[in-house]
Amino acid sequence: MSENIFFKKKGPFELKKLFKGNNSFDQNLLIQDFKILQNANKKDLTFFDSIRYKEHALSTKASCCITTEGLKQYLPNSCVKIIVKNVLFETAKILSNFYPTADLDYLDKNLKSVKSPKYSKVKFGNNVLIGKNVKLGQNTVVGSNTIIESNVTVGKNCLIGSQIMIKNSLIGNNVVIQDGSKIGLKGFGFIPLKGKNLRFPHVGKVILKDNVEIGAGCTIDRGSLDDTVIGENTFLDNQVHMAHNVKIGKNCMIAGQVGFAGSSVIGDNVSIGGQAGVSGHLKVGNNVRIGGGSGVVDDIPDNSIVMGYPAVPLKKFLKEKKS
Repeated sequence: MSENIFFKKKGPFELKKLFKGNNSFDQNLLIQDFKILQNANKKDLTFFDSIRYKEHALSTKASCCITTEGLKQYLPNSCVKIIVKNVLFETAKILSNFYPTADLDYLDKNLKSVKSPKYSKVKFGNNVLIGKNVKLGQNTVVGSNTIIESNVTVGKNCLIGSQIMIKNSLIGNNVVIQDGSKIGLKGFGFIPLKGKNLRFPHVGKVILKDNVEIGAGCTIDRGSLDDTVIGENTFLDNQVHMAHNVKIGKNCMIAGQVGFAGSSVIGDNVSIGGQAGVSGHLKVGNNVRIGGGSGVVDDIPDNSIVMGYPAVPLKKFLKEKKS
């Protein structure tokens, strides 16, 4: 992730101020930012909480990493290991220091009624509100009662429908977003506590690449620490939900009411039937077909056709159905 244009970052912080009472590392180390394993650089802090991300852990450039006793062996010797019992809890607390306004979707105070001279090659419906530093490409159309918040970029020849909310997003050329969709809102992330839950800040963004189409009433959450991405020429039907950090490849077709849990990665040329669900932190390969109503709870290799709950190869599904 490049420099964050949507959330103002605080810091840098000394490690001793982030982890008070922990004397097992260089207390004067200065931390510039908090990033995921593969994006972290020297002077960045990261986290590692699942063996699924071992390859990223092995090659991370982060100065420090919040992790567990069992996972620390996979981190480079150059990375300071901060051992905790609950990685996500500690991550949420520390991330709140760097990005204190990313825990909820707060009011954009820079919203104003659109002024046509500024966007002379863009057409607008009624009651459109635009934030500060918004970029809209030529020949783009924005429908009535739509809100585009500060720093959002929309490319050329886009059709943005009515009653749409767009924030924390970078949108390519020739993109269609149908009425009522919500793009770039905070995802569903929190740490359960007694009496009061700790919200996980969401500092990522949504990236919609060229020629994407989003159906009516869809919700595309922004990333938590990573980004949520939809690849070129991928079409979503109505009422599709994408949770934080999900990545969908190019030339995919997603039917109505499909749901993606957080951090799953979907390959290219994937078709998913209506009302299917994909669990979190999974990998679905290229050229995969998932039948309607299926529940995907395991990784799916390239060129597979699956169906059922849990989703299994189509031949196995048909055989079990006959028996």
